[in-house]
This record gives sequence, C-alpha cells and structure tokens, in this order.
Amino acid sequence: MTAMRPGSEPSIRRYLDQPRGGPTVLRIVLGTQLRRLRESRGISREAAGDAIRASHAKISRLELGRVGFKDRDVSDLLTLYGVVGETRRTDFLALARQASTPGWWNQYGDILPGWFETHIGLEEAASVIRTYEVQFVPGLVQTEEYARAVVRLGHPRASLREVERRVELRMKRQQLLETPGAPRLWAVMDEASLRRPLGDSAMMRAQFELLLEAAQRPNVTLQVAPFAVGGLAAAGGPITILRFQEPDLPDIVYLEQLTSALYLDKQEEVDSYLAVIDRLCAEAFSPRQTMGFLKDLIAQTG
Repeated sequence: MTAMRPGSEPSIRRYLDQPRGGPTVLRIVLGTQLRRLRESRGISREAAGDAIRASHAKISRLELGRVGFKDRDVSDLLTLYGVVGETRRTDFLALARQASTPGWWNQYGDILPGWFETHIGLEEAASVIRTYEVQFVPGLVQTEEYARAVVRLGHPRASLREVERRVELRMKRQQLLETPGAPRLWAVMDEASLRRPLGDSAMMRAQFELLLEAAQRPNVTLQVAPFAVGGLAAAGGPITILRFQEPDLPDIVYLEQLTSALYLDKQEEVDSYLAVIDRLCAEAFSPRQTMGFLKDLIAQTG
C-alpha cells in the first residue's frame, strides 16, 4: 500500500462521516492505519499477532483489509501501539464496526464469490475506472439481454434463477454511473468484443445503441481498439485499473479469471499496467471515431 505522506497524521474521521464504498474500502483504510501504527512503533507482525491471540498471517490479512475486525482485536492492537486517547480509540472502533457491516451486494451472497465482492466494493469507491475488454462489452454498459447471454456463456450449468440473479446484480452495479459523484468510466474495447455476436442482430443492435448513448455521458469515455492495432491489443486479457481520491487507497489493478481474480497494488505492477492502458488509448480510435464506428455497426445490424 502507499506510504503516509511526510508530516501527515492519519485521520479516519472523514471515513466515518462519508463512508463511500462501504465495508470493502473501510476495511482497507482501517488495515492501512493499523499497519502504519505498528510500523511506527517498530512492532513485528508476530508480536502483534501474540497481542490478539492470533498468528502473524491474520495480522497480514487484517492490514490488507481482507477480513473483518473484532472490537476486542482492534482495542488490543491500539493498546499495543500506544493509542490511548479516548477520541482516537473511539474513532478506530467505530470504523471497525462500520467496516464489518454488509454492503448492498451482500443480498447476492448466494451467487457472489468473495473475490468479486471485493471488486464491487472497490468499484463503488473509485473515482476513475479504466478498463480494457477483449471478449465482451464492459459489464457497466451492457444491456440486460447482452448481460444474460454473457452470464449463460460463463455459467452454462447455472439454473434459470441463478442466471437472473446474476443479471440483476449486474444491472444494479450499473446504477453507480448515474449516482451523484459517479466515477469516470474510461473503457477501451477490442474490436473483436463488438464483432462477436452473442445473440441475434436485434440484441446486438440494442447493445450498440446503449454504447452510443453511454458514450455521450460526461463521465463515460469509450474507445475501440481496431484489429489494425495488432499485437498491442493482445494485452493478455481484460484489465481494470481502479483509482481513488482517498490518499489511503492506492491504484489497484484488477485481473479477472474464470473462477478467481488478482488484485495488484504494488506501484511497479500498477505502473506496468497503466503503461499498457495508456498505449492502448493512444493507438485506439478516438472517442469521436468510436462513436462513428458504433453508428456504422448499428447501420450494419439494422
């Protein structure tokens, strides 16, 4: 995670007042603050684990925000780290409780794997979402019918109810782009993702029309990477980079696989993927050219 800025004192009050992003982000913030306190005292993870009757591995998971926090554990760690002021302790404990509350997506726990739950929480808190899609239209700008076709393709054994639940979740995620303070979505789509038919011409036409409509929103930028880009477009798979306004949250690279995902936040790793995205944006059709490309696709499916 990112280092604390010189001369700055960590403050968690603003996260209590404006907990954007829900428990996922709050867990990361709290874990980061606790790690900074531990390191400032020169205390090892092993010693911190002993203080809460746990292993150093649990301390690592807590500091990365991958698990919830118990009041007793937070209280004992604060004591170990020399945080004795009542106001600061109260704020830390309040943040721990908020970080343990379920997000709205918890109602989809029957079809939502833990690795994707993290992504939704980060997505909710992001100020900028940059993505490169190789096979499909980005999930945040899919029509319901297109999303249903994608879900069926990825979950061929799913029941009708499960398919509809997954589609419903995707549609609910899309509301993020219409909320006050919505993040900016900047998506580059490989031409193959638009040329590959997932349904009949009417379904694809509706999808192209939605993309054209989305491209006119002030917080949405769409580009198409044409086949002519060649090897550069073959970046190895879909890439999403999430950027946050909060100083406690570094940029995070999200790499989704069939049954799992990777989350990268080390600066050198993030920089490598940012370079790929930047080159794709430079080589792809401009947003204006992309709108013309979409209009042509609409005409071809008419």
